[in-house]
Amino acid sequence: MKSNRKWWLDEPRNRDKLYYALWAVCVLIIIPDLFYDKHTYHEFEAWFGFYAIFGFVACVALILLAKQLRKLLKRPEDYYDR
Repeated sequence: MKSNRKWWLDEPRNRDKLYYALWAVCVLIIIPDLFYDKHTYHEFEAWFGFYAIFGFVACVALILLAKQLRKLLKRPEDYYDR
């Protein structure tokens, strides 16, 4: 049973809107970082966008770690059939 229904993300125009909306939200979230006084323990915490960059780097590190961990935990395809 094939559905000919078009979903809203099937149109490139809507995908572009979503992409630019995501960028706009990211910019709106990071702008307040310029305007408030930060009470930090370490000097690097006061850098502009530190927590955004830290979060991105941590996420990438977790993905790379998970890829390496997969090599250790991977089992053969017929592992449970034995």
